[in-house]
Amino acid sequence: MKKNRPYVLSIAGYDPCGGAGVLADIKTFETIGVYGLAVTTGITYQNDHKFAGVHWLSKKKIKNQLYPLLEAYKVEYVKIGLIESLEVLSEVIELLLGYNNEIKIIWDPILKASAGFSFHKKISKKYLKHIIDSAAWITPNWEEVQSLTGESDAVKGAEQLAAHCNVYLKGGHNVETPATDMIWINRKLDILHPAKISELEKHGTGCVLSSAIVAYMALGNAQHKSCELAKEYTYQFLISNETNLGYHKMND
Repeated sequence: MKKNRPYVLSIAGYDPCGGAGVLADIKTFETIGVYGLAVTTGITYQNDHKFAGVHWLSKKKIKNQLYPLLEAYKVEYVKIGLIESLEVLSEVIELLLGYNNEIKIIWDPILKASAGFSFHKKISKKYLKHIIDSAAWITPNWEEVQSLTGESDAVKGAEQLAAHCNVYLKGGHNVETPATDMIWINRKLDILHPAKISELEKHGTGCVLSSAIVAYMALGNAQHKSCELAKEYTYQFLISNETNLGYHKMND
């Protein structure tokens, strides 16, 4: 009999086309080999190239989804994506750590849809500090770092965040060195260079990367190795086909 899979929880939005949000996270979890649980924070109205809006679920409805899962399953790793506000996120984190203060939280700060829709127009510094002090990782892109910190230089902004938690700065928006990512583990910087660069783009790539990181960590891989494996997984996702919706398949 095979060993039981570890439970990994995604708290994120529902994307009907399955390219991003909890559906993308669950696909990633299943492919990598962990058992995925999911809590929905909002229902989006979108496809892979158009975003029409979002219906946010209340804090109470989010918490009511969480209670039975945390009571029944040993959850040690949580990925958090789309959420209505930093205030709601802060409360969700408090609930998680109240159940288990050893839970590792990876936050993918989705501030704007790829189609241009902004989710967070104002960043509360008070809630932001609580979130990054509580999280194990944050996985922003360049624009998200700039929005969160107010720094025009994304690398300097990421260094500020790294004083509070580990940081995976995605390099997809870096025109000088495309697909080159930067990670800070315990404030120490390392560069993840791409073995190859994909000319293809996919809806939900950031969701896939962050959920892959947390899945590999849940399987017992070291943090740095998990980031390397997640970067390769995301590359395979990018080159899986020529449409904007990627396929999930382990590299043979």
